[in-house]
Amino acid sequence: MFMLDTNICSYILKDRPPGLRHRLKTCPSPVISSMVYAELRYGIALGAPHLQKARYQQLQLFTGLLEIIDWDSAAAEHYGDIRAALKRQGAIIGNMDLLIAAHARSLGCVLVSNNIREFQRVEGLRLENWA
Repeated sequence: MFMLDTNICSYILKDRPPGLRHRLKTCPSPVISSMVYAELRYGIALGAPHLQKARYQQLQLFTGLLEIIDWDSAAAEHYGDIRAALKRQGAIIGNMDLLIAAHARSLGCVLVSNNIREFQRVEGLRLENWA
């Protein structure tokens, strides 16, 4: 299973780089975390008011192509372990990235992101970059 990070979703929605939408269509079982969905909605809400309706509609079409998985207690357990390990190493990552990494790792997903540098600090997290 492949879990898409927020930046990959944004690239797909903007159709940049070319070929990324095709990659999504050929991907078995694409999913996003409810945390990614929250970030995408936040980005739209923060944007220009006259563009919001169209962007929310585009987001609805996009999320119809994949499954949104709710953040659960298993993800919370991984979050606690990952955050403590990274703090001990002095290598903490952004909080939303930490939540998304914990969710992907708890499900055994490959996290697809263009932010490999940050996510590679998380032990046991499988990563791919499609950008």
